[in-house]
Amino acid sequence: MTHSQNEPTPPASGRKIPAAKIQFLPEDRIWISERIQEVLETGQLTLGRYGAAFEENFAAFCGMPLAVAVNSGTSSLEIILRSLEVEGKDVLVPTNTFFATAAAVVHAGANPVFVDMDPDSFAIRPEDVEKMLTPRTVGVIVVHIGGLVSGRMPELAALAERKGIWLVEDAAHAHGSALGETSAGAFGIAGSFSFYPTKVMTCAEGGMIVTRDRRLADEARIYRDQGKASFTQNAHVRMGYNWRLSEPHAIIGLKHLERLPGMIADRQEIAAIYHRELSRMVNLAALTVPEGGNCNYYKYIAVLRERRDRKDLKALLTERYGVSLAGEVYEVPLHRQPVFEKYPSGPLPVSEDLCARHICLPIFSGMTHEDANQVIHALEEVVG
Repeated sequence: MTHSQNEPTPPASGRKIPAAKIQFLPEDRIWISERIQEVLETGQLTLGRYGAAFEENFAAFCGMPLAVAVNSGTSSLEIILRSLEVEGKDVLVPTNTFFATAAAVVHAGANPVFVDMDPDSFAIRPEDVEKMLTPRTVGVIVVHIGGLVSGRMPELAALAERKGIWLVEDAAHAHGSALGETSAGAFGIAGSFSFYPTKVMTCAEGGMIVTRDRRLADEARIYRDQGKASFTQNAHVRMGYNWRLSEPHAIIGLKHLERLPGMIADRQEIAAIYHRELSRMVNLAALTVPEGGNCNYYKYIAVLRERRDRKDLKALLTERYGVSLAGEVYEVPLHRQPVFEKYPSGPLPVSEDLCARHICLPIFSGMTHEDANQVIHALEEVVG
């Protein structure tokens, strides 16, 4: 019996589906290598023309006037917060986010205040944010989990403006995602992106700040280069750090940025298969993109009807079906992490439930329909 492209199929013997995979086409590797040879020859290995081009192109991609390249998504967040002078203040942070979101708040001298999650988007809800506001609150960080931009982002931005606080986007997952005509990173005063190797696009290690605020961009350029007033002037005016992005990293990022629309289209094609097939399943439901949304599917999030031991579930899918699940978003909410215990928070029941009750299906550029069908077959067998 043969299977059509649209039917879930049993796995081929020994066939493995990784949780994620980085794609660099052969011609792209050649292009990157040639330009790295060039910068090695010239000796301009940091803060050169490729870094400037990467900033310009990424800003244009996001529909923003300004971008500042740095060495990680974590440092991009901390630089934004330092530029906003948050020391001694409170910053609202989703509890279901990566350690770095709240850690950047702490490193910038502020206190993270954890907010529960929206079950529809895995983001945060305006009503929850409003309940958490105090006179010490200076801003809120919104995280586009899995690349999905919440349909309530306009409400969140309007709430921040009405209450006189700033809104920063942790868009580490959301390169190329959007809601309507607004790209991820363009809803608030600044957006932070990561180019870590697991992301939809990468430059090996790196990050980017996008903003419309000239003062913030100028401050970011000072902070990233040891707090120096300028690259050519050895006068330190801020307590900065070595947060520069090297030219080889920028070269890699330039090429992957060029490929990004195609890589997102690949992911969306796989997501469409998942969405169709999961709609027929009883015990697993997909997280859906809001009307007018464009998701890059950094993660494909699905919620289990009932809690299961994820470690056992992952082991079974891997060992019997050759399917590796991606990491959760996130396995343990931050208010339950030991390092943040000194920042008190009340119960955050939605995150405590959904962080324990979701999985992320494998999805990456270059994934085939056969791969996706193997994943669906495994889930039908194991989850039902």
